[in-house]
Amino acid sequence: MIVRKNQSELERMRAAGLLVYQILNTLRGMVAEGVSTLELELMAEKMMAEAGAKPAFKGYSSANAGKYPYVLCVSVNDEIVHGMPSQKKILKKGDIVSLDTGVQLNGYYGDSAITVAVGEISQEAQRLMDVTRESLELAIEKARPGNRLFDICGAVERHVLANGFSVVREFVGHGIGTQMHEEPQVPNYVDRRNENPRLKEGMVLAIEPMVNAGAPGSRVRSDKWTAVTEDGKYSAHFEHTVAITANGPWVLTRP
Repeated sequence: MIVRKNQSELERMRAAGLLVYQILNTLRGMVAEGVSTLELELMAEKMMAEAGAKPAFKGYSSANAGKYPYVLCVSVNDEIVHGMPSQKKILKKGDIVSLDTGVQLNGYYGDSAITVAVGEISQEAQRLMDVTRESLELAIEKARPGNRLFDICGAVERHVLANGFSVVREFVGHGIGTQMHEEPQVPNYVDRRNENPRLKEGMVLAIEPMVNAGAPGSRVRSDKWTAVTEDGKYSAHFEHTVAITANGPWVLTRP
């Protein structure tokens, strides 16, 4: 069942979303050569605590992997999602780093992700980041009452494939509200096996293109969390929490 939110609930989700934006914006400014991914984790955890928010990711339980131990996912280069922060993982020039985090504030969740360059990066890596970000914006534009879920999914898929990249199929976006993951699932491609509900006011979706420079395949490392590209090529990830309103899409995770 897809849970629709009223205006009061959307305002609370907006507060959670803006906190996530502030955290990611601070981390973006910290990303630099020589910084460990654990430093980013500690800053995110500090900001959540100061705001009186609960981390959405820390303690999140997976049947295959157990509980996730961090507030932040930091995925570098060929890591697609769920990269775990570490004092030993030091950012270097030419890296691209995906920062994904979420909070629960006053009972409601916000969730967002960005990919950031470390210093000067290759043209191909920059184009990967640009196309992934563009595909998210195209998908957001389709998040309007009367459209269908596949309008969002197809917007990502078409733009990514037209630019010679590939869409990750094993990981998808999702509904969000009082739970981190709600119905419906939001793939970044049109999956005809899935239902294609009509979009209605009050639906809130976490739309999150994950795009590979090479083939779409992924595998999970022995830590049971970190998903990486099968071919070792770079991957990028952008995400926003988006409410569907009568006035069009309302991106809750940016000012």
